[in-house]
Amino acid sequence: MRIIIIEDEKPAARLLQRKVEKLGLQVESLLHSVEEALQWFHSNEHPDLIFLDIQLSDGLSFEIFEQIEIKSAVIFTTAFDEYALRAFKLNSIDYLLKPIDEDDLSMAITKFKNQFQKSSISSLDFEAIKRMLVNPNERTYKQRFTIKIGEHLKMISIEEVECFYSENKGTYLHTIDNRDYLLDITLEQLESELNPKDFFRVSRKFIIPLRTIKDIVVYSNSRLKVILPTYKADEVIVSRERVNDFKEWLG
Repeated sequence: MRIIIIEDEKPAARLLQRKVEKLGLQVESLLHSVEEALQWFHSNEHPDLIFLDIQLSDGLSFEIFEQIEIKSAVIFTTAFDEYALRAFKLNSIDYLLKPIDEDDLSMAITKFKNQFQKSSISSLDFEAIKRMLVNPNERTYKQRFTIKIGEHLKMISIEEVECFYSENKGTYLHTIDNRDYLLDITLEQLESELNPKDFFRVSRKFIIPLRTIKDIVVYSNSRLKVILPTYKADEVIVSRERVNDFKEWLG
């Protein structure tokens, strides 16, 4: 049985590898990002089983399956809430809620062996899973941010946000009155806390709300440039691989 682990936190990936190999199985590769996984799949035969974290360092792991037809079974390793997990469990082999329990791991692998080892595994309906995870009726989203400024705390509502951006390993909130505030969170973590109907991650650097888009301009290499009311520090570019999803999001 060929197994790979896709997990952005390297210590967590190595720990899962040790637990899997303790059960007598061999992990072929540890991958840590969407980009690394795409490169691996382009040059390697698909494995029998993938242990898959949903949030990776450079985006959601669903992006892998949007670009490549995966022929492997998948066991999710995730910190998403239990209700959502029960919903998408029907579309995958199983899920393992972090921190991963060894008994749960053993049962998940046994389930995989019983159900799929002797059959051909077709690609899973990841779009359906993705929709479940972001169903506004099933979860609540961030409505305000508390920013520490010196000895004071400032409350900023979601309606005041013009965009979020990353710079020098920091994540910033830019407001409609042209102010910037440092957040104690990554863009990857922030993305899961924002309503996907209202916010879109146009690139690794920017997350923007629909309501603050002033104009959209055709840019080079099949990309798009988004004009915001006050943010001028850098060009807000929709990366080429996200253009189609961006247009669909716009409606």
